[in-house]
Amino acid sequence: MKTVFILEDEAGIREVLEILFESENYLVSTFADIKEFNSRNLTIIPDVYILDVMLPDGIGTDVCNQLKNHPATTHVPVIMMSAHAKALELEKTCNPNAFISKPFDLSEILTKVENLTSEANLGLVV
Repeated sequence: MKTVFILEDEAGIREVLEILFESENYLVSTFADIKEFNSRNLTIIPDVYILDVMLPDGIGTDVCNQLKNHPATTHVPVIMMSAHAKALELEKTCNPNAFISKPFDLSEILTKVENLTSEANLGLVV
């Protein structure tokens, strides 16, 4: 079973994404802020991270960089979400594997996650 970690401060968005991915047989862990995310069980490495850019205690691009620079998570795809930031801006700051603009289409985010987790399992994501 594939696992997705979601770092998103808006409770409604977290809930919708959790329901969406659980209905597709993903194991889902959600986090409301960076402090909560940083206290996660580090022995569990998900198949994909979904990170919001603007968070109450920091910015998701910093979390993206930490994940991309850590040996245990460097191979895990990261999807950044934002209502304000643009994909080109994010590529300069953290180089995510994908970007989703808010508001987003549920089928779009599901397709991106499925594609990234399939590529990762094939060893195509570096």
